Amino acid sequence: MSSALRIVIVGGGPGGYEAALVASEHGADVTVVSREGLGGNSVLWDCVPSKALIVSAEAVGWLQAAHRLGVRAGSDADIAAEANVDMGAVIDRIRTLGENQSADISKKVERAGVRIAEGTGRLTGPATVAVTEAGGSTRSLDADVVLVATGSDPRTLPFSLPDGERVFTSRELFALREVPERLIVVGSGATGAEYAHAFARFGSDVHLVSSRDQILPSEDADAAAVIEEVFERRGMTIHRRHRAHDMERGAHGVRVLTRAADGRERWVEGSHALYCVGQVPSSEGLGLGDVGVTVDERGAVPVDGVSRTNVHTVYAAGDVTGRVMLASAAAMQGRNAMWHALGQAVAPLRWDAVAACIFTDPEVATVGMSAKEAGGARVPVRTVSLPFTGNPRAKMAEWTDGFVKIHAMEGSGAVLGGCVVAARASDLITPVSVAVHNRLTVDQLAQSFSIYPSMTGSVMETARLLMGSEQRRR
Repeated sequence: MSSALRIVIVGGGPGGYEAALVASEHGADVTVVSREGLGGNSVLWDCVPSKALIVSAEAVGWLQAAHRLGVRAGSDADIAAEANVDMGAVIDRIRTLGENQSADISKKVERAGVRIAEGTGRLTGPATVAVTEAGGSTRSLDADVVLVATGSDPRTLPFSLPDGERVFTSRELFALREVPERLIVVGSGATGAEYAHAFARFGSDVHLVSSRDQILPSEDADAAAVIEEVFERRGMTIHRRHRAHDMERGAHGVRVLTRAADGRERWVEGSHALYCVGQVPSSEGLGLGDVGVTVDERGAVPVDGVSRTNVHTVYAAGDVTGRVMLASAAAMQGRNAMWHALGQAVAPLRWDAVAACIFTDPEVATVGMSAKEAGGARVPVRTVSLPFTGNPRAKMAEWTDGFVKIHAMEGSGAVLGGCVVAARASDLITPVSVAVHNRLTVDQLAQSFSIYPSMTGSVMETARLLMGSEQRRR
């Protein structure tokens, strides 16, 4: 009987620990090298903390809606007017959630028989990993397969190095103990929009610096327009078509110099600044180049459809590959890598079926083909968009901002993609995601049952409208 395949995984985020679980289930000898608790950035600094922060921000929104919904405090008082945000308590809760989630993951992985090596991993050969522990001692791990799943780090600009007091990236932000009086958020992508929304709800005077004509430049333009309108309705200031060019910080605040494409400059003043200008793959210091693994100019590690690098013993998964930087995508890449390495049948990851969500209020969830791709597609595509203004459940809960949009192929009616802008869009996108992944038709989606009254009813109604337009066309 041959000995178990030895697998060393460098990085304990979703790509790493999910891969470890799959490998262990298939009888491999697995070691995960992690310099911090399992879960990585996703659990300790990024996904879990940011979404927990947003939940606290949503609680403020619920209070603000309570008076309109007939819920009063005392003698007809507005509950929201009497409430205040204890930022220290919010942050403490977030840290506890992250630590507990990390501990839960560690227990699950250890129960599966996986060893956890605490330290920093570096490849010293195509099948050897050196682990430097906190005290400085080093030991070597031999492997048949190495998986690199080291994630990414927040990108910084030359003038925007964080100090953890007034200037932050998403990692240092959780040192805050008070709600920023006037927060400058630089970067209007998903992360910038999420934090801008949260702190505006907390009562900060938020200034969002966007280098584009519209925030959320990678998203559906109609979705971005809804979020912009909601942000400005709630008092946020959006500085469009301006890029951060410099910054000055002082004892009592910061100011960011922004520059437009035509050279016009504008100083934006605030008490704090948060830079959300992208993520950089964490490939530096791993020894990848020394063992022949290709790393591109961005620091990303290119992989094939089953997450293998150009060196046959080395795989990579998650943000370090520079593809879609989502915890769900990282986990799937990690699983695929292990299934392939262990000789299991595995289909290449379908990037055309990845679902994603931006946790603003309302949320923006997407899957499959985008509106831009639908407009430029060589295949004939029909699109139907339905606003939530007519949805009875949305009216009850004051969730009428947003819409459902579905793209389907003419003729076959196959669902190619969609976008949902709504409260709980992260859940509402699921039936569209199932349809895209399984190549279902709008007829099949439309004929599925939905609850009345529910937000999901609008998803099915949109599919029915597409089905009707397809039948009329025939």
